[in-house]
Amino acid sequence: MIDTRETVITEALAVIDKALAEMLRRELVSSGEVADLLLDLRSLLTANETTTVA
Repeated sequence: MIDTRETVITEALAVIDKALAEMLRRELVSSGEVADLLLDLRSLLTANETTTVA
């Protein structure tokens, strides 16, 4: 279970790092892009919860 959490955290950090790198190159970021990023992170984190509970 700990390995699974570490894997999910690593994946979430990779998503954050990629998105931040893309966003920092631009002056404006749409709210839709921010919402997509947050939804991606949420789905990664909740997918782990559902697999560990089941």
